[in-house]
Amino acid sequence: MKIDELEINQGIKEILKKHGIVELYPPQAEALPHAIKGKNILLSIPTAAGKSLVAYITIVQAALDGYKSIYIVPLKALAREKYEDLLAFKELGIKVGISTGDLESRGSYLGKYDIVVCTSEKADSLLRHNAEWLYDVKVVVADEIHLLNDASRGPTLEMIIARFRTMQDVQVIGLSATIKNADEIAKWLEAKLIASNWRPVPLKEGILFGRKIYFADGSEAIIKNARIEGLLEDVLEGNGQALIFVNTRRIAQSNAERLRAITSKFLNQEKEKLEEIAKKVGSEENMVARKLAECIKDGVAFHHAGLSNMARESVEKAFKKGLIKCIVATPTLAAGINIPARRVIIKNLWRYSELEGGMRPIPVMEIKQMMGRAGRPRYDKYGEAILIARNKMEKDRIWYDYIMADVEPIYSKLASEAALRMHLLALIATNFAITWDEILQFMKKTFYVYQLGMLPEEKIWEVIDFLEINEFIESIGERWHATLFGKATTNLYLDPLSALQMKKALIAGTGSNFAYLHAISATPDMRCIYASYKDEWIEEKIEQEEFLLPAPSPYEPEFEFFMAEVKTASLLEDWINEKKEDEIILKYNVGPGDIHAKVETAEWLLHAMEELARLFNFKAVPILAKLRLRVKYGCKEELLNLTKLKGIGRVRARQLYKHGFKSISMLRKAGVEVIASVPTIGKKIAENIKRQVGDE
Repeated sequence: MKIDELEINQGIKEILKKHGIVELYPPQAEALPHAIKGKNILLSIPTAAGKSLVAYITIVQAALDGYKSIYIVPLKALAREKYEDLLAFKELGIKVGISTGDLESRGSYLGKYDIVVCTSEKADSLLRHNAEWLYDVKVVVADEIHLLNDASRGPTLEMIIARFRTMQDVQVIGLSATIKNADEIAKWLEAKLIASNWRPVPLKEGILFGRKIYFADGSEAIIKNARIEGLLEDVLEGNGQALIFVNTRRIAQSNAERLRAITSKFLNQEKEKLEEIAKKVGSEENMVARKLAECIKDGVAFHHAGLSNMARESVEKAFKKGLIKCIVATPTLAAGINIPARRVIIKNLWRYSELEGGMRPIPVMEIKQMMGRAGRPRYDKYGEAILIARNKMEKDRIWYDYIMADVEPIYSKLASEAALRMHLLALIATNFAITWDEILQFMKKTFYVYQLGMLPEEKIWEVIDFLEINEFIESIGERWHATLFGKATTNLYLDPLSALQMKKALIAGTGSNFAYLHAISATPDMRCIYASYKDEWIEEKIEQEEFLLPAPSPYEPEFEFFMAEVKTASLLEDWINEKKEDEIILKYNVGPGDIHAKVETAEWLLHAMEELARLFNFKAVPILAKLRLRVKYGCKEELLNLTKLKGIGRVRARQLYKHGFKSISMLRKAGVEVIASVPTIGKKIAENIKRQVGDE
């Protein structure tokens, strides 16, 4: 179908043509006539088959017709990608907004936008704060809807969809890679199912055994050298790029360093630009960034959650431009933004599971998502996804377990007590459902109850009983109402168990900075760093410190979790005591991205604890407020005033302090040249400081 055949605004057609889109892919042609008429759609098609465009056209047309839309994605990076795509339609007069953080904000300002792109957590938070503009939303796009199957993100996405469908008559557009039980999800959504295996670039799936690749279509290929080195060299010789998936960060880094010798041979005019990117990445001044920078110079990179956002984005952009020839990544990249390559190589099919305490096979759906990254539209005639077998037995097993296997069905994860207690409290605290009948009527809208085929009344009652016993809610007649504690817990976007831990710590009295850092690390909302056998220092630390929460004895099973909490709190303590990132990386066996993720979570949890302190221990409010700022800026107390200046982080603030600039007033008195002479400052930053502080 040609774009001109669609019954949509002519302006949309012109913008699409400007971007080289004149004809629709078959799944798009099937879906769009239904979508633009306002019907619910579930689009279950392979990666790169054009799912997003169906949503874009539908919501832009809705905006031109005067209706609001919300586009929900699982990751911040994906939100940024979708937002930037949609900005192409701004010339039609529509307003596009993005919101991915500040889960405590009411988000009233977002009401001025026709389309709001946000993460599922932000959408849930907006619903909890009863943002009025949400009642004007007519189209809800649920991207990556197969993540209903994800234990951490799935329940939130499910509740958002159920709430919108209960609130008003909305059109739901679900987008997903191939789902085995797509028909079941479509029936739950009362949606038209568009399921297809069509791809713009055909995908060849195969197994490398020795030097021979055995493809599922019956064809075979021989490469010069075996293993990933041979596969990489082969694709680079054909002017292609490769994505290599491995199961640990350490393997990603070591493989990238090893493959530099190959990728460097295929660089020509790219070298200068790669040097610039390497310089930018290496400026972070930590050992992981320095290793990555050296790899980038030779046209290869590693990619994992331990990298900073800047480093990850730099790698992704350079790969898209064809500068970086190969990325060695952990599976996090497969669920991230759109980065296709001619050849995808999957080295590891097993990974460590903390939940199950050992190595477990990676699900077929995840492997198929990785494979789906193969083939660049407009560049490649076909894409190749290749798994590696070490022996004939493994080759046969991979063939049947992955190449020929169906993806797993999707199951709701809302049944977990953790998910139910958080989301049922939110329903009551926002007055969305406050009687037993209202709660049951709402639960009927969930995929959990649809899939189960019955209402799990006993389970729901147990969760409500827990909330009432722990004073999150109280019953008045036949209705439940949230207490101040319950409302605060919902507004702060806390797991009720986290709020309980904080309440216990606050009631215990006031404590040291470390005691508060431990209290937030002891909540389920903080993902603690696993304590290994090498961390003998933790037991010494436990003996030195006093805690606001009871400490288990070394003979209790909880002691292992307690050690992880203490390790995480110690990392945060080292951060606020201005320990260098390299020291923290080595001591805790983490990446710079992990440090900043923990800091971000700690800042949020300390703010939440500060708010709860207003209910349970007001004396702790100023202590927590100061501690939160120290965590935010990663500095000792004396630097807090200096770190509030834009462009002045903890390193520059410490240099200023060392050279006598201990306050804003002292900076106000000094000249630009004097400030510029301080190491790490320079004239540009000195001028920026003077603009902020002014002259005396």
